[in-house]
Amino acid sequence: MKQKVALLLEKALEENPSLFLISLSITGDNQIKVIIDGDKGVSVQDCIEVSRAIEHNLDRDSEDFSLEVLSAGVSEPLTLVRQYQKNVGRDLKVKTKKETLEGTLVEASEETVKLAWKAKEPKPTGKGKVTVEKEAVVPYQDIVEAKVMIKF
Repeated sequence: MKQKVALLLEKALEENPSLFLISLSITGDNQIKVIIDGDKGVSVQDCIEVSRAIEHNLDRDSEDFSLEVLSAGVSEPLTLVRQYQKNVGRDLKVKTKKETLEGTLVEASEETVKLAWKAKEPKPTGKGKVTVEKEAVVPYQDIVEAKVMIKF
């Protein structure tokens, strides 16, 4: 069942190349859950089209199943390089094995992300603080979790 759904899903995503798969799971009682994202976001219509591409090619008479197609929520962590690349310019909270960084995602290459932020530090001489520009380059393998920070 999972192989068949994966093939149908792959075909549906080929028809709309701006969409990509985040996860596919199928429980023992055939509850199918598909989470997708898109370079320009995901519309309700995108979810409907992917759902139909899968559901209309499965036989309910031979196997009972439930199907859920969702877009990746804003509270979900980023997991794929493509997700980082689509979020360049947005603020991220990145947890690594050593520290937590908050900054604007300036760049997302195939191996690393670059964050930039402003911080207040003590003046080199005298009293007071000065605002300095900081940046960090973090390899994907060091990232434990990264989430887009929502501003209101």
